Amino acid sequence: MTAAASPAEAEVNAAALARYTRVAQQSAARVIASYSTSFGVATRLLAPRCRTSIASVYALVRVADEVVDGVGSAAGLTLEEQLTALRALEAEVDGAVASGFSTNLVVHAFAVAARASGIDATQTRPFFASMEMDLDPRDLDPAEQEAYVYGSAEVVGLMCLQVFLAGRTPHADELEVMTASARALGAAFQNVNFLRDLADDAARGRGYLPGETAGREASASSATATPATVVDEATKRLWVDRVDTDVRIAKRGIALLPRDCRAGVAAACALFEELNRRIAATPADQLARRRISVPAPVKARLVAAVVLKEAPWRASS
Repeated sequence: MTAAASPAEAEVNAAALARYTRVAQQSAARVIASYSTSFGVATRLLAPRCRTSIASVYALVRVADEVVDGVGSAAGLTLEEQLTALRALEAEVDGAVASGFSTNLVVHAFAVAARASGIDATQTRPFFASMEMDLDPRDLDPAEQEAYVYGSAEVVGLMCLQVFLAGRTPHADELEVMTASARALGAAFQNVNFLRDLADDAARGRGYLPGETAGREASASSATATPATVVDEATKRLWVDRVDTDVRIAKRGIALLPRDCRAGVAAACALFEELNRRIAATPADQLARRRISVPAPVKARLVAAVVLKEAPWRASS
């Protein structure tokens, strides 16, 4: 049996854990800043009380995605080995959320955020289930697509909402609107990314948008082949319209968020709304050949407009 630590030893240990946690959170912030300029900009507009936790959530999402999205394969892992690695990561997350500690810095940062905001397996389990679907490349049917988007994106929106509302008790009606908004915004982000990444997904043998044409020139093992047509114009329009609908739903909830985190979420929404507009203006056959993006000057203008509207430096509400 280990002897109980003296008060002095307990203080030293607490300081050591706090330092370890800071390093873990800095590592998580570095991950998200390196992988996504849009989310990097948006998180900087969040209040310090939630900025660190949001970066920690997205860092874990990014690491899990990398396991199944090419990095594992590039390292020489088979599909079975990638699945083993993904499940080991999920088990590490479960253990860290329960204990408050992990030797994996990104997992540790996520666990700290989860324990502070009430994130649990009801969100992480469907997330990892969706990540596993990526290891079985195929064209998803509508029901599979709905399940995939819920686990890969909508629950991430729900995790973020729990971070934003930590320590707050909104009215039930407002919470219902914000919950629907968080799910809709997550779905909008995910489906926009599917439209933007058509060529890459097709080369991996993945079809995330029901209605995609079946004929492909690229095989799942070809990283360089480009499919002739991945979606037709009608299918593209269907998904662009669906994203527009989700964005409208999302905006209703964004307006109800605490003011100190509203600008960051509104900025992310504005950036992806602009991306969707550009995809809408791009012929479907071109989407299979080039990745659409929002130019940096346009991003800066959109973020500035959000900052002026939301005035995040005001007292939180």
